[in-house]
Amino acid sequence: GSCTMKLNAAAEMIPLTWPSIGQMHPYVPATHARGYAEICTDLENWLSTITELPGCSLQPNAGSQGEYAGLIAIRAYLQAQGQAGRDVCLIPASAHGTNPASAVLAGFRVVTVACSDNGDIDLRDLHLKVAEHAETLGALMITYPSTHGVFEEAVAEVCAIVHQAGGQVYMDGANMNAQVGLTSPGAIGADVCHVNLHKTFCIPHGGGGPGMGPICVVEHLCPYLPTDPASAIDPPIAISATHYGSASILTISWMYVRMMGASGLTSATQVALLNANYMATRLADHFPVLYTGRNDRVAHEFILDLRPLLGESGLTVEDVAKRLMDYGFHAPTVSWPVAGTIMIEPTESESREELDRYCEALIEIASELDAIRSGAISAADSPLHYAPHTQADLLGSWDRAYTREQAAFPLPWVAGRKFWPFVARIDNAYGDRNLVCACS
Repeated sequence: GSCTMKLNAAAEMIPLTWPSIGQMHPYVPATHARGYAEICTDLENWLSTITELPGCSLQPNAGSQGEYAGLIAIRAYLQAQGQAGRDVCLIPASAHGTNPASAVLAGFRVVTVACSDNGDIDLRDLHLKVAEHAETLGALMITYPSTHGVFEEAVAEVCAIVHQAGGQVYMDGANMNAQVGLTSPGAIGADVCHVNLHKTFCIPHGGGGPGMGPICVVEHLCPYLPTDPASAIDPPIAISATHYGSASILTISWMYVRMMGASGLTSATQVALLNANYMATRLADHFPVLYTGRNDRVAHEFILDLRPLLGESGLTVEDVAKRLMDYGFHAPTVSWPVAGTIMIEPTESESREELDRYCEALIEIASELDAIRSGAISAADSPLHYAPHTQADLLGSWDRAYTREQAAFPLPWVAGRKFWPFVARIDNAYGDRNLVCACS
């Protein structure tokens, strides 16, 4: 969840392999890169149309860099208005961790705004914080839909409250896959947002990269967008080594938008919302859905609360994540933004059949947890405790309280689609803290 791991179509990737794209030096004379410039201009215009914000910079190399670039633009604007003392940035308690880090790096003082029981921004606390910092409020950072996977109905009101107090609104674009074609940062009242091309716009980000986080801004912030670091401006307003960031991978997003068109992009958003709500509805009888909006609906992702099922068993959300590997699935985001939960974002790319298989796997795991709670098997003897199960496990001696079939083929369809884990249960924390070099 919250990563928007969607299809990266081969057709979108092909231009990256062309020498004219992949081997172009970032400082080549502009007369030698007119085609590249046209691609970048197209993408800037498309992103401005999608976000309903007229200014755009493709320079940021990541969402976090986009946050920094946007906040720097806000700071520069406030300074130009003679309001350099507006250095407070309000950030909801549910925000992505990069938000406060970016704000501090940009020179803001972070003040946290509480969330209500339903996961939305607490409007009462927002009013109190705005009043408390009326003379120093510079910005609010908000994620929409929220990090809890819900469309906050008061989002426009939240933006208006900050504007009336003299602040600017930064919208984190991590969840843009739930907005494209249906609403926009401009529509809700944001002044600046970043767009994660490696999420919503199909640049692959397996293995930690590469990322791209262009920013789009309202007209009065356009003069403060990043400038070309190689330009004659002294000093340049740059947050990256090159004007267009990792320019070669922009072709992936260009291809995606060009092939999808306006109707296709809107359809993708609609299916992403439909898929998330379909899964949440199927799973609601087995796992509590932690946050929902009107009519018990979610946005493009949702949080399942595992804490009532885990109870006093001694098992953790990590055991559920490991057990999913036996069903052939990578675990979703675990224990974020709430400990003891999993966050699921199916995107528009998965078929109905795949969604059903994922739901069936989680429902079967819920049954395994029920067996532990009823005393039919102890947590220490359960498949959850030993998961994942490798081929070496099954071929070795077997003295466990469940069968080999229950371990590796817990549902009938698993055998025909089996993806074998290569490594059994390990101590993740120990491994993270104790580096062992296997270099030759």
